[in-house]
Amino acid sequence: MSTLLEVNNLHVEVEGKEILKGISLKVEKGQVHALMGPNGSGKSTLSNTLMGHPKYKVTQGQILFNGQDLTPLKTDARARMGIFLAFQYPTAIQGVTVANFMRTAMKARFGEAFQSKEFRKTLKGAMASLGVDESFATRYVNDGFSGGEKKRHEVLQMALLKPQLALMDETDSGLDIDALRTVSEGVNRLRGPELGILLITHYQRLLNYIQPDAVHVLVDGRIVRSGGKELALELEAKGYAPYEKETVAS
Repeated sequence: MSTLLEVNNLHVEVEGKEILKGISLKVEKGQVHALMGPNGSGKSTLSNTLMGHPKYKVTQGQILFNGQDLTPLKTDARARMGIFLAFQYPTAIQGVTVANFMRTAMKARFGEAFQSKEFRKTLKGAMASLGVDESFATRYVNDGFSGGEKKRHEVLQMALLKPQLALMDETDSGLDIDALRTVSEGVNRLRGPELGILLITHYQRLLNYIQPDAVHVLVDGRIVRSGGKELALELEAKGYAPYEKETVAS
């Protein structure tokens, strides 16, 4: 394996308030890392910072993607490099069909390598492999979508855009058991030696379906413990309170 994402001593502030207080993390190609923590611990701040959201100011530290420093790069440049962010609450775009949205996104991602004449065939193939009905392509992006449909749309985006790094911010949010299983199956189909995934979640239940290679506990802007998938089971049993007490004590 080779290192895909390397975060070194990352400090981030939002509107003058420090949220991340020295995050260090390394994700290898082909790995799935789960980042777990209570509300307000900084999980979404990390994903937005990695994606280059201008609201989040890096005050110290470094983010390397395939060895390249991401810090000076804007969001669109990071996306073209192969970084993908699946949102906790995907936005509806009225008047823009899924097919047109994906065609535009693929052109931006692949540039001259994008073959427009092959697009419809590629889209239909991806939807078929993920169990998405073909009528999905003619609907407006996330307009009237259920929670499960919104998340399946993001998995479809991943399949077509072929990112190297997928940041999945609380993918299980708002999903019932059946939708969670369906979305997880889609993510598992996309796992492979060239894709790294940072999976952000509150709950262990998602990790019953998507088996992580490593689990990290984030509390008050710091990773306080890392381990294997058994760590998620410990969190399910004991909650975050012991780690929050340790953070306060330190």
